[in-house]
Amino acid sequence: MADLQEASVTLSSDPASVTTARRYVCGVLADWGLPAESPAVDAVRLIVSELATNAVLHTSGLSPTFTVDVRLERSEQLSIGVTDSHPRWPRQSAAALQQDSGRGMVIVRHLAAESGGSLRVTPTDDGGKTVWITLPWAVPVA
Repeated sequence: MADLQEASVTLSSDPASVTTARRYVCGVLADWGLPAESPAVDAVRLIVSELATNAVLHTSGLSPTFTVDVRLERSEQLSIGVTDSHPRWPRQSAAALQQDSGRGMVIVRHLAAESGGSLRVTPTDDGGKTVWITLPWAVPVA
């Protein structure tokens, strides 16, 4: 297996693209050997849903597209990044825990930590950002 495998898709910032992003990532992971019944698939599915939803809902029309990057390094570390061109970075509101919405980043951070991974945000050259989730790869190397 290669030291680095990568896949990427750019989608319109439309609510229907959230489903497309989720299916795309799950398809890539299946191609890379992650069984559909793996518990990691459920965590990744929810993480991608939350990050893509944030890219669609919280960019105020300033990011007409978002990109989902999937990287597998040395069959050990999976990274998933969602990039948009909006300058505002994700925030966790203190009141979010009592509200019906606004908990996406809390959920993502919890899922990443529960899976032994991490969350980070990096700036892009165009003034936007990428929200990265890094997880240990859950498939044993044959």
